[in-house]
Amino acid sequence: MAASPGENRVITRSHTRKAKEQLNNTEDRLSSFFYSLPRYGRSQKLRNSRPSHSNDEKKLDTNMFESYLEDLWNSISEEKRSSYTYLDCLWFSLHKKGLAKENVLKWIKKKQIFSRKYVFIPIVCWRHWSLLIFCNFGEKRPSNTKRPCMLLLDSLQQADPGKLEPDIRRFVLDIYGAEARKEKEAVISKIPLFIPKVPQQRNGEECGIFVLYFIYLFVQNAPTSFSLDGYPYFLKEDWFAPDDLESFRKKIHSFECSKNIESDTRQQRHLGGSDLYGLTPECREAVSSSESQNVVTKKEWALVPGSNGMIVDIQ
Repeated sequence: MAASPGENRVITRSHTRKAKEQLNNTEDRLSSFFYSLPRYGRSQKLRNSRPSHSNDEKKLDTNMFESYLEDLWNSISEEKRSSYTYLDCLWFSLHKKGLAKENVLKWIKKKQIFSRKYVFIPIVCWRHWSLLIFCNFGEKRPSNTKRPCMLLLDSLQQADPGKLEPDIRRFVLDIYGAEARKEKEAVISKIPLFIPKVPQQRNGEECGIFVLYFIYLFVQNAPTSFSLDGYPYFLKEDWFAPDDLESFRKKIHSFECSKNIESDTRQQRHLGGSDLYGLTPECREAVSSSESQNVVTKKEWALVPGSNGMIVDIQ
């Protein structure tokens, strides 16, 4: 019997913490919101325009990725949450590096992937994000057209996503072995791996956003039964428009901003210090009103509430 969605969320949160302890050096840490705000004595100027998307924006780190994915997952229907699941974004890397491999396989076993229609496996490897999807792994009566297969979605085809195949094959083989499945190794090794041509990123910093958007759209449009006859379905180069991705990106960065503020505020209070110590009056106002306004922050920007939505540009 499959675990309930609530139990799956608890499993994911618990194992995410364990995975991060094992692979701490692979994470990109986001800059602290408070350290990015201007202090007295530093030069600053006001501008009347909001910052536009920059190619210099940092990639999503694993903390923020998992946090947003969990939030996204909670928004889908109960029916889909019971028949789909996702793995922690560090588990594949841990397995690939041979770190805590036995624990990783135990954690995956608790996700009961052989009772699911689709399993989403975010992969972060070589500082690049891609998405592996298991289809029909829970199929009890496979046929020529309806049988287990895998999809590897990569927004940077020039990075040669096919080079991950040996690691993916070992990963899948170990999962079957840990579950004591009856399928023979020769059969498991022949599970098809497809790499569809999906929309491509425009710079080197967008891969994490693309993976989240792949999951978001796939969950919405996935066929009830994935058939090889229907492949590639919607998985094409024109799957979505750049404007749609841009809207999704803005939601991600807004979510990222709010999480950073919450995290840093809790840390400051835990240390017994004032959250607003040393900040300019404008920034104190921005932080104080963050719960009631959409505060937009970046590495070099802080929103100052006002009639024109003015921005502090940190020099």
